[in-house]
Amino acid sequence: MDRLPGFRDFYPEPLPHKDVWSADARCYIFDTWKKIAHRYGFREYDGPPLEPLELYTLKSGEEIVGQLYNFTDKGDRNVSMRPEMTPTLARMIAAHERNYRKPIKWFSIPQLFRYERQQKGRLREHFQLNADIFGEASSSADAEIICLLIDILRAFGLTAEDFVIRLSSRRAWSEFFSKRCPDPSKAYEFYQIVDKLEREEPDVSKQKLAALGFSYEEVTAFIASGEPTEELKAILDNLSARGFADFVKVDYGVIRGLAYYTGPVFEAFDRKGHFRAIAGGGRYDNLTNLISGGKFDPASNTVKGGKVDIPSLGFGMGDVVLTELLKERGLLPAFSPSADVCVLIEDETLRSQSLSAVQTLRDADFSTEYSLVPLKAEKQFKRAIELKARWTFRMEKQENGTPICIVKNMATREEHRFTSIKEAVQYFKSNF
Repeated sequence: MDRLPGFRDFYPEPLPHKDVWSADARCYIFDTWKKIAHRYGFREYDGPPLEPLELYTLKSGEEIVGQLYNFTDKGDRNVSMRPEMTPTLARMIAAHERNYRKPIKWFSIPQLFRYERQQKGRLREHFQLNADIFGEASSSADAEIICLLIDILRAFGLTAEDFVIRLSSRRAWSEFFSKRCPDPSKAYEFYQIVDKLEREEPDVSKQKLAALGFSYEEVTAFIASGEPTEELKAILDNLSARGFADFVKVDYGVIRGLAYYTGPVFEAFDRKGHFRAIAGGGRYDNLTNLISGGKFDPASNTVKGGKVDIPSLGFGMGDVVLTELLKERGLLPAFSPSADVCVLIEDETLRSQSLSAVQTLRDADFSTEYSLVPLKAEKQFKRAIELKARWTFRMEKQENGTPICIVKNMATREEHRFTSIKEAVQYFKSNF
């Protein structure tokens, strides 16, 4: 039986087939994401993979339903597998933001689902790092979230020659739109067209823009100007102070397709142009207000009347494009089975004592392997080599019948003898 189209199997390495994904690479990516997020003071949260369908149609409209895994459940509720994490987070923050000191800095690594056409870098499921800040309206928060993104990519060995953060402003685009179009209800459609400019033929974009009363030339001229707003200047100055100026450029070609963005937006791109965006995000100050009962006011292009109104921003980084990028650049480590200690049971009369040693070593936090069944000594030692064990441990009876512990350093082949497992553990700890 085959897996569903657009979904993945993750196997430990070595991989049995080119059409499967590495569970070891996934763990490496997750661990790196978490390490850098914790370094920045972000705390981990999670939410349900199944949400009310309304959570996603509330802002994006009914047209988003065609991209979702949605259905009516046994309680006659319209539900959907989560296609993104930000609405869930906004719902959670709206419910309990008073219980947390501001700014709230959280991250999560959810699995997300979208029923859409498969293409390079996009499947029907993926894992994604989401990092968000709530409760800070200053541009310093925008700079902080972008720095987190840069440092995460640097942690994988990527440099300013590998990627660039394209920084833009939804507010600047909103001003551009409102000066030329009196109908705010057309704004979302306009943003969608701009978001796809680089992926569609110019003639197609010209026709779509003309239907809204815009010329293709004035839109592309605005993008080409690249003049940063005061808001973007403050972010750029902050990044420059940290030595990150080479990682960022102002680019109004980035607008972000999701309707809830309100301020600075950004996307991380491979400088060689071989992949889709590596990551993307921005400020979405109205979303929590909307989800907590607010109503969109087209006259002011804001949301009013919600129970919770809190400034918000964040980004998402998917594992699919990132994994492919790291593969291409040769930045994924070599993954193989490993163990700190291999316990060799060469004398079956000492199996009980050897099992006690195995448990003692594991209790001391050493990765420990041993043969589950009787096996020739040379085969056990060969397995220790395959596992790249740092040491082997075996027990041997002395002439008086009492066992002695023998430890071999697999790198130097030096042996050390101990009268107790306690002494051996102390040796491991002092030489780890």
